[in-house]
Amino acid sequence: MSTHDLHTFMDQVTAEMASEYNRIFVRAAEDPGTAGDEGEQNWANLLREWLPSGYHVETKGRLIGHDGVMSPQVDVLVLKPSYPPKLLEKKTWLAGGVVAAFECKNTLTAAHIKDAVKRCAQFKKIYPIRTGSPRAELTSPLIYGLLAHSHSWKASGSEPIKNVEKALQDSEVQVEHPRLEIDLVCVADLGTWFKTYVSKYQADWKPTNSAELQQAFGAEYGPMTGMICSSGKSSSQSEEFRPVGSLISHLTELIARLDPSVRDIANYYMAANLGGSGVGRLRPWPIASYSEQVLRGIEGGLLSNGPWNEWSVGG
Repeated sequence: MSTHDLHTFMDQVTAEMASEYNRIFVRAAEDPGTAGDEGEQNWANLLREWLPSGYHVETKGRLIGHDGVMSPQVDVLVLKPSYPPKLLEKKTWLAGGVVAAFECKNTLTAAHIKDAVKRCAQFKKIYPIRTGSPRAELTSPLIYGLLAHSHSWKASGSEPIKNVEKALQDSEVQVEHPRLEIDLVCVADLGTWFKTYVSKYQADWKPTNSAELQQAFGAEYGPMTGMICSSGKSSSQSEEFRPVGSLISHLTELIARLDPSVRDIANYYMAANLGGSGVGRLRPWPIASYSEQVLRGIEGGLLSNGPWNEWSVGG
């Protein structure tokens, strides 16, 4: 079977990111500020080269909500095609025109992950609460992620994938609602984690802990969310898999949920298996995470399959 050109391109991007990391790492101790800026620029350039051309990628700044509330500073932002051109030169970004925001690290640590999860909730609280469908209520209109060139777990016997997942799991207790969860974590030389959800999970699907799930849901069923890890060590993973390819595929899919014009290329990436295979754990949420309107719709049989359906069983 021949290698798809997409995977070849992602192999090239991965090599470039590794080369840049090695260059930046040499000078990081004597000038950490410049090293951080260069790392952010690497990620900004990657997104500029691979996201749909109408989306603007900028560095640095703060988001401002419709009520004037300001976010903390963020490293890289993706702006919607509708963003006012006059305001592209400003570093205070209108939240309604921002589709994604990313923190960037050169060498990832567990503390970075825990901080990013906390900051993610701060950013997403700027946005009005959405209602009307499971997807609207379980997710935010802002995509938020953490990007890193490499990680700190390089010693013999270290298990970096498990360390990332433990940091994510340890941090989840501080998140109050599924819409406030982090969406993406990408470590260029390790793996990509992306948020998923099941809009209606029956407690009796897991007979061994059905009672525990019922208690967590407060009902016979409820929503579940989780972070799926795609890495070179994932079961049945293709040798062509690269974490940056998975990032581009899943980020494009998330954008396409908000922008139908992006769905053709998102479908193509999925069909070409750019995202790779993955596995993860699910977290139960109270049924009260949903509005009464959505609960009526679920009970009324509105759930269906399909990646772009707001009432999809999973996403």
